[in-house]
Amino acid sequence: QAQVTESGGGLVQIGESLRLSCVASGRTPNTYTWAWFRQAPGKEREFVARLVSSGITDYADSVKGRFTISTGTTRNTMYLQMNTVKPEDAAVYYCALAIGQTTAVTGRQITRYESWGQGTQVTVSS
Repeated sequence: QAQVTESGGGLVQIGESLRLSCVASGRTPNTYTWAWFRQAPGKEREFVARLVSSGITDYADSVKGRFTISTGTTRNTMYLQMNTVKPEDAAVYYCALAIGQTTAVTGRQITRYESWGQGTQVTVSS
């Protein structure tokens, strides 16, 4: 089972951009789903975006058109480009990795993912 580690969180101003990174160590499956979830204080962890090894991407409505999920030159690295950041984007962001491909339903389920990072804080300022 791969271990994943996020980085790139920090303070960002409203309307600005931030890029989060996630790296998997250990064995990365040939078919997989990468995902980002986030959790704001007092709220449940929610789906943000996913990327399937087939190339399919999927976004929460709240970030569609502003965030982009992608992989690096290898499948071990994954990014979340956050543009036009809003106050409601402030949260702890978690990257997750699942073995195998997911559907639009299963890919949004926390329980589908075997590997989770520790989270990286994104703070939005005015």
